Amino acid sequence: MWPDDRIRKLFGIDLPILQAPMGRYVSTDMVIAVSEAGGLGGLGLANSSPDKARADLSVVRQRTSRPINANFMCHRSPSDDPARQAAWYERLAPYYEELGVDPNEPKPTRGGVYAFDQASCDLVVEFRPEIVSFHFGLPDKNLLTQVKSSGAKVISSATTVEEARWLEAQGCDAVIAQGYEAGGHRGIFLADDISSQAGTLALVPQVVDAVTIPVIAAGGIADARGIAAAFALGAAAVQIGTAYLFCPEANVPPPHRALLAKAKDNGTALTNVFTGRPARTLVNRLVREVGPMSNLAPEFPMALAGIAPLLAKVAPERSSDFMPMFAGQAAALGRELPAGELTGRLADEALTRLRRLAAIE
Repeated sequence: MWPDDRIRKLFGIDLPILQAPMGRYVSTDMVIAVSEAGGLGGLGLANSSPDKARADLSVVRQRTSRPINANFMCHRSPSDDPARQAAWYERLAPYYEELGVDPNEPKPTRGGVYAFDQASCDLVVEFRPEIVSFHFGLPDKNLLTQVKSSGAKVISSATTVEEARWLEAQGCDAVIAQGYEAGGHRGIFLADDISSQAGTLALVPQVVDAVTIPVIAAGGIADARGIAAAFALGAAAVQIGTAYLFCPEANVPPPHRALLAKAKDNGTALTNVFTGRPARTLVNRLVREVGPMSNLAPEFPMALAGIAPLLAKVAPERSSDFMPMFAGQAAALGRELPAGELTGRLADEALTRLRRLAAIE
């Protein structure tokens, strides 16, 4: 029924729709609902301590026997740069003063983000997720070998053809072609220039032509039209993130939900002011006044250490001023539906469009 069945067969899923593993935004309920609906639920674990990751994986494994995707980040530990840290805190000082935040209070040492390590690998071996995905490249060969030995299929994000070829050469089973439109962090890892990054429409067919493994299209895909277009470009599946933020299962703070409901095509920006790496978010006060791209922001993920006290002070229920609100350029196409229902509707509507296209041909 689908033009390309490789991802469905490779992952053992019914529908070639991957729910993006969006860190704190994704609940175990969402992962279970998407997988039970026939898609691939994705559990983002980069923001989870080993204990939290174990607890979430345990819940998911207890409630569904369908394939799941466990996602991790592969960033390197940031270099110690006291001067840059001092400059960053100096830039944020007016906000600390405005909110009455003590600039000397303890800050998160990891920036709230965990890189894939042996402890993460041990969780993969213990819970054996059918798919393990990475962002910012891949872990070192020893860890990657352990992941593959667990039986997991390995995928990672590429923002360029060069990155896609590199991932295939390292043994990835499929590659996610992440277009410029995508919400959240850019998966860029072989370079740091975002000004020349390609959009999904341009990137996907070039990646398809460059690699032999299946390609998963991501970025700006939020409805059946985007899914049908991705298959027309040669993709074997799609990964959808922002559309799932509208679901009741999403852990999205009220101010973020309110802005999503009013989203526009030009309402997002790529910014590094929240974490130190380019990420597409809804525009708020911090992005407007400090960014969107700031050369003062420390290396990923330590920029967040400076933002964290501001977030804690204003509380996410009250203000979006300092909150990272990841979202893609197609946010305005979102629908408030349960995650399982959304997955099924997207698949049915996309198949209808694909049949129409086939009939025309």
